[in-house]
Amino acid sequence: MTRTHRPSLFGIALDALTMDETVQRCLEAVRRGEQIEIGMVNAAKLVNMRRDPRLAAAVAGCDLVLADGQAVVWAGRLLGVRLPERVAGIDLFMRLLAAAETADIPVYLLGAEQRVLELMLRRISERFPHLRVAGSRNGYFTDSEQETIADAIADSRAQLLFLGMTSPKKEIFTAGYGKRTGAHVVHGVGGSFDILAGVTKRAPLVWQRMGLEWFYRTLQEPRRLGKRYLTTNAAFLLMTVRELIHRTPSAARSANRSH
Repeated sequence: MTRTHRPSLFGIALDALTMDETVQRCLEAVRRGEQIEIGMVNAAKLVNMRRDPRLAAAVAGCDLVLADGQAVVWAGRLLGVRLPERVAGIDLFMRLLAAAETADIPVYLLGAEQRVLELMLRRISERFPHLRVAGSRNGYFTDSEQETIADAIADSRAQLLFLGMTSPKKEIFTAGYGKRTGAHVVHGVGGSFDILAGVTKRAPLVWQRMGLEWFYRTLQEPRRLGKRYLTTNAAFLLMTVRELIHRTPSAARSANRSH
């Protein structure tokens, strides 16, 4: 895939694409027989990437790295990095499922508990009755099973692969076995399987636009997510402030040298 200039935010090269442009890139990859691995970053993941070099390397190695969180878009604007809009992983997932149904592109769904996976498959079949699901598997497997699973996906001849797993498991699988699956597009969709299955609710649109989707999720699972989000959000705010402080004088020095 041809790589255009990618702006850098917190040391990570991002793709400044809209949702429509991203969908187009994915469909072009299918048409051309290319392979695209998609990495999604939000505030929490950018914080965790600082702490986990393996996660950082897996995301950085993706062909497309997109701003999944509204906070990332806002931080980019503050730091002079233009990202046209948030490309939410679940919204991209739905757009690609719709496109796959229209174009008869086979898909594979890997992730979640078996019960959740079955619920999601049932709902997907209702929403996209003509979608060709080449295969599916729950997301509970050991590292030693990854190669076998990748080969099973390749045997299914799926062209779009969606990973409904948590970080860093989905990123590590993508980095290690994404190419082996033979899928033209590998997209880690995180907790989207749970939302499509109806197990968890997505935040209303107004909450999403305000960048409060994390808070809505916390209200649903306060014990599990409360401390995690408060910690990562505070760390992300600190990262942004530090970057702003460091970029301002360096920008001034660069301007002086250019004259």
